[in-house]
Amino acid sequence: MKIIEAMKKIKELQIKAEDLRKKVHTYCCDQDYETPVYGKDQAEKIKEWIQGHGDVLKEILKLRVAIQRANIATPVTIELGGKQVTKSIAEWIHRRRDLSTQDLLMWNGIGDRGLKEGNFKTSTGDVSVVKIRRYYNPEERDKNTELYRSEPSVIDRTLEVINAVTDVEL
Repeated sequence: MKIIEAMKKIKELQIKAEDLRKKVHTYCCDQDYETPVYGKDQAEKIKEWIQGHGDVLKEILKLRVAIQRANIATPVTIELGGKQVTKSIAEWIHRRRDLSTQDLLMWNGIGDRGLKEGNFKTSTGDVSVVKIRRYYNPEERDKNTELYRSEPSVIDRTLEVINAVTDVEL
């Protein structure tokens, strides 16, 4: 089974579990003047649904753990900023989820902060030339800003393909 198939199977199983919960909720009791929808075996039906729900959750857990194992064990190389970078699927997921955004926020925070250069009068009336001292490289900032802005979409594209071809061991 491929990762993408396991992910879709988990969604199907979650729907099945929800359906079983609804059935149990709806039919777990009635009033003594009502006719049980499932006849005299309604209590057994409820037990079956509860057991089935537990079995579905066990299968979801099994699939999730298998996906995690594959995500940790599978190296993926992605080209970023003209460099080949290899990380596990799990590491790329964390980069995609929030770490590349944090890098982007760092580089977006680097700038002139609205400071102005030019001639300014001092309190004594003299004119003084004021320059901005930059403790960063603007070209490096611009390059990294673009790199981290585009990284999530590059990761998404690559992982879509990897998830379709990578097997999970159940």
